[in-house]
Amino acid sequence: MNKFEVLKQYFGHDEFRNGQSEIIDNILAGRDVLGIMPTGAGKSVCYQVPAMLLDGITIVISPLISLMKDQVESLVQSGIPAAYINSSLSFAQYQEVLRRACAGEYKLIYAAPERLVTDGFLAFAENSRISMVTVDESHCVSQWGQDFRPSYLKIPEFISKLSYRPVISAFTATATEHVKEDISSLLGLRSPFTITTGFDRQNLYFEVRRPAERLSELIKIVDENRGKSTIVYCATRKNVEVVCDALCDRGFAATRYHAGLSDDERRRNQDAFLYDKCGIMVATNAFGMGIDKSNVSLIIHYNMPKNIESYYQEAGRAGRDGEPASCILLYNGQDVALARFLIENSNEDNEELSEKEKEELRRKDYERLKQMTFYATTNDCLRASILKYFGEKPPVFCGHCSNCCTSFETADITTEAQKIISCVYRIYNHNGRYLGKAAITDILHGSKAEKLIKNGYDTLSTYGIMSDIPVHRIRLILDNLIEKGFLGVREGEYPVVVPTELAANAIRSGQRFEMKLPKEAKRITAKEKPAEHPINTELLSKLKEKRREIAEKARIPAYLVFTDATLRDMCRKLPETIEEFLGVSGVGRKKCESYGEEFLKVIKDNAENVKKSGGKNGWSIEETERLRDEVESGLSLSQISARHGRTPDEIRTRLHETGILR
Repeated sequence: MNKFEVLKQYFGHDEFRNGQSEIIDNILAGRDVLGIMPTGAGKSVCYQVPAMLLDGITIVISPLISLMKDQVESLVQSGIPAAYINSSLSFAQYQEVLRRACAGEYKLIYAAPERLVTDGFLAFAENSRISMVTVDESHCVSQWGQDFRPSYLKIPEFISKLSYRPVISAFTATATEHVKEDISSLLGLRSPFTITTGFDRQNLYFEVRRPAERLSELIKIVDENRGKSTIVYCATRKNVEVVCDALCDRGFAATRYHAGLSDDERRRNQDAFLYDKCGIMVATNAFGMGIDKSNVSLIIHYNMPKNIESYYQEAGRAGRDGEPASCILLYNGQDVALARFLIENSNEDNEELSEKEKEELRRKDYERLKQMTFYATTNDCLRASILKYFGEKPPVFCGHCSNCCTSFETADITTEAQKIISCVYRIYNHNGRYLGKAAITDILHGSKAEKLIKNGYDTLSTYGIMSDIPVHRIRLILDNLIEKGFLGVREGEYPVVVPTELAANAIRSGQRFEMKLPKEAKRITAKEKPAEHPINTELLSKLKEKRREIAEKARIPAYLVFTDATLRDMCRKLPETIEEFLGVSGVGRKKCESYGEEFLKVIKDNAENVKKSGGKNGWSIEETERLRDEVESGLSLSQISARHGRTPDEIRTRLHETGILR
């Protein structure tokens, strides 16, 4: 077999995605590989395909039990022999996996990094042909990554104990240049083929909201997106409980996940979400790594994460099937203080780090938090902000984020900016101290807070000088001055705002200050993006019912049978034979043999209904009438094509079929 035959037979795809083919070729040629590919870009195929072609076993090192279980179940469903080794196995089960592995019954074995240097695993590795060691979530090896795990440092120790050196491949979704260098160096990669396929996920819509009442806004969003598979991320266990209870009280099918729950409850709640019994998962960042649930179409961050790496990785769990999805961040200034608290208390129990290393990690975390805050407060393109952070050169306008889809006006904020900067100077002159953003805003707005009055800040000439301006607008301008470098944030026990040389020069020269402010916001989400092809929704619903029935019998998540994207392709292609069913994207030979006849029967039983709605090409009577109106109104072919989500050739063919054009 070759790589294309493996891709088709086991994964049901005819073509590789961007970067996959090159990575596979280099692995098969015996070269080490470092792949940086965003969540949903198909990293697993990059090592699973060569694993089937190499002579021996591929060991995949993975950080979480849930990740391994999910991956192995998916492989087995596709007909690929795989197993995992971690603490969830009993001793007898562990021995049985090793026995079968030594007998050559597996092509891939997933293992936790802690397991690698145990005597039993080393003995197995020495007596087996290990063709490749794959390090998934490889950023965990770097102290400068967002999720450093000391156990990952055991990986090079394991490799060094082998009597021969297999191919080493490493993959991660997010990595700065420093982290990439660390991965390559610490894992001992030899002249690796390194590829970054690009961080842009064009099917994701990004939005930041700054609601006055966050919980009410969250409930409003969830209500507007009923029926969508949703993850709500919270920064603390307490927030998880509050949000989950609020959603359940209002009749939403929600469950929760955080480290304070028992192992049994976490497993049950995770399964309820994976098996579509609960449509909403409310969780801390303890949930999600490696969860390959393909139909998640809404990610809401109830709190701002500590860094862009974490945010993008968590947001990237939406739209893994390539379908449109929304990622919404609910920002509040208090999130910064909460993130600082979490940073201050991270790594305290990590005995493997010196105090100097802990302090350096905190310094790096504060810098990443600053970049995350800029993202949450900017009026520029959100997608561009993310991509620039990872070193890419994006377009200034993406047209698919809340900032690009909001009407802005450039406002003269010279007077407001001068008042804010003046207030920062006067605070210091008052008692030799600087204050944080919240206190500065309160002074400018004339707050009667006891603490301000007690410290005499009500005597400042800038006290109440902006009482006629809403607090949120003062904060917007203050954030803008920090983002533009006129003010800075000094870290310490509490972050305080300080003036910069840029501010001093601006005040002396009478510089004019401008910033973009929202004029009127038009909320758009991923759901407004037209589907690639209209499909018969009734047939799709019937196919989902069949999938759920099969999944429940097999006791596996529904998406492991077929993803939503595959069901949609069935609706488009309407296969009538097994051969045609194999032509559906995502249908491999094993799944075709297991489920083909059942799904073909559903399609056949609904053929009459599909025919009435437009037949195989999916053109409904309603859509055809709309097409006629658009032609008569003088729209161009390209405009009509964009409106319908079809190619110009499809539009042209339909116009001639119906006699609209002759």
